Amino acid sequence: MNKKTHRMKRGILEVLVVNAKGIIHTNLVGTPSYYVIIECGTQTRITKVSSGKHEKPRWNEKFIFDLSEFDCKNSTYLKCRIMDKELFRNAGFVGEAKIFIGGILLEGSEQGDIEIQPAAYNVVLQDHTYKGQIKIGFKFIANNNEKYSMEKPDQFKASEKKESSNSIFGWIWRISLWKILFFCQHKSSKSH
Repeated sequence: MNKKTHRMKRGILEVLVVNAKGIIHTNLVGTPSYYVIIECGTQTRITKVSSGKHEKPRWNEKFIFDLSEFDCKNSTYLKCRIMDKELFRNAGFVGEAKIFIGGILLEGSEQGDIEIQPAAYNVVLQDHTYKGQIKIGFKFIANNNEKYSMEKPDQFKASEKKESSNSIFGWIWRISLWKILFFCQHKSSKSH
């Protein structure tokens, strides 16, 4: 029997943090100000403070993690810690979701890319019980080029454009671009 060993490739991991629901309400008075700290290997990203009501805070933010071959082999989990800016105990910790991404990275390396539509993941509290969910989507694009880096984003944009029309990320990008163009046009028409 001939076993095929597959070499993990470097690549780009896109993480879309959509929203949360049913998470613990940390403030006795007022509205919580939630944000999420996303950790992938040694890299960390932080969302803006959420919009929306406490029952369903929204972020709708996409983050890019440029993963080396080493990172792809050793990053098996993505950790998303939900924090409350207004909460002073436990350094603002609300809860976290630890998501297995090893399979996403492996399959993306084998196929060239993979997209996982946003799905809900359980939020674990400090006492190890579950309360609420956070909705996150993923896209991994493998890259064979050893010299690739985020310094040359055109390489990434070319492959992104092919699929962006059908992906949630492409849809969000088009909406954001439309808002910017509308705002600029509206602002310039007011100044005339």
